[in-house]
Amino acid sequence: MKYIVSFFSVLVLLIGGVLFFQYQVFSNQEESELEEFTYNQEIDVVLRGDSLDIRHHLKNLPNQTVYINWPEQAQNPDCFIEKENSCKRLSDDYSKFEKSDIQTQSISYIIPLQGGLKSSQLLKNIFVTLENGIVSHTTVHVTTDQSVNGTWITGLPLVGQQSLSLVNYTMFSGTGPVYELYYQAGELYHREKDDLISIYSPNPIQDDLMKQFDEIKFMNDEHIAVVLNSSLDSQGSRILFTNQSTVEAMKEDIFLTQLNMKYQFENVPNWLREVLASFLTNSEIGGEKAKEMTVTLKNRMTESQLKLWNEKLQELEGKKIDAATLDQLLSEVFGNHTQYFEANASADGVYPLLFNDTRDVYVNTNLVKDVEVIFKDGQVLYSADSLLKHLGYETKIGENGFYVDNDARQFRFPIDHGFYVYNQRRYNTVSQPIKIVSGKYYIEESWLQKLFLVEVDKKKDTISIHTLELK
Repeated sequence: MKYIVSFFSVLVLLIGGVLFFQYQVFSNQEESELEEFTYNQEIDVVLRGDSLDIRHHLKNLPNQTVYINWPEQAQNPDCFIEKENSCKRLSDDYSKFEKSDIQTQSISYIIPLQGGLKSSQLLKNIFVTLENGIVSHTTVHVTTDQSVNGTWITGLPLVGQQSLSLVNYTMFSGTGPVYELYYQAGELYHREKDDLISIYSPNPIQDDLMKQFDEIKFMNDEHIAVVLNSSLDSQGSRILFTNQSTVEAMKEDIFLTQLNMKYQFENVPNWLREVLASFLTNSEIGGEKAKEMTVTLKNRMTESQLKLWNEKLQELEGKKIDAATLDQLLSEVFGNHTQYFEANASADGVYPLLFNDTRDVYVNTNLVKDVEVIFKDGQVLYSADSLLKHLGYETKIGENGFYVDNDARQFRFPIDHGFYVYNQRRYNTVSQPIKIVSGKYYIEESWLQKLFLVEVDKKKDTISIHTLELK
């Protein structure tokens, strides 16, 4: 009987351990699969000497664990007790809001100002954000003592400002998030257009300037602020600083500012943003590289492909974007794999639009990873150096062309000439066996089979290249 009790005790412990392990796995999986959510926020900013005291009220929080992204420069993160439940969800280490039905939480933190508040000062990334959270509406209140006479800008629409006996107060409110806070000493003239754009200027803003905005088709309905006659080098996410005097001249910068609000770009070059803005606004935006890439893509797309490409770009709104993401969409549009954006990200000039055959390549039954297969001008091209070495040849670039040798066979291919040399004998050609594409040497498929005595066998997932036996 004692043995039976012991056996069942061990069995219960074993089952309990398995269930606990499964629960932990499920809990971890659940935490790692947190869904995106929308929330509203209200932010109180109070200037106190050499710092900004911020009280941040987060509303409409979901009933799930929500991780807090504190600004790098934030000091003294804490709970702000506004109501009884204002901090009930805040974890002890201030890293997250625990799962709960309570929808509103309030926190506080301090942003130090090195040397105090300065004129023409753009403060970036000073507000808390929430992991997987999308801000639907923001209200910002800025309060200073009466001695601080200047203009505050957030990129949100200005609701109003007021000078009281002891303090100056400014309020902003609008859709979307707030990314920065800008201060300029002295008063700026302010005018707003259709709740989409605000203009700030040290000089009076003329009616004809505001009318020019009627000609712009804005990319989205999130408000931006434009500060005229500014020499500030930095730019904000929703604040554009410019020295341009006409809307036509500043239009490109406006589109790029809106684009940065529309998408989450991850370590991408400026020309990539310019290409996207060109398609989304049906215009030519940016430098020579962006314009050439835009023209190349438009020339290669049919009307239906261009429509599909624009639809896919619209679907990316709010998502993270890099060169690989755009290549994936471009491959879907063309129905062929391409690395156009990734290749151009690592190229100084403009890399051509090429399509890649992604099937595994075998040479004499051996899988090879370094052989590239591309489609260009209706031809199939193989990376010459890597493939010919697998076939037993040495390759080099010489004064008179591209050389390919083994013990019995020697080739020389002059580039852009109508002949090649085999074992010291010249043979005229109609097409070029060897081609240079963006600085790399490729061999055309039919010439590969003819000159190097191989058979190419293509299947759904593989390309097999076999050396033929000489009889």
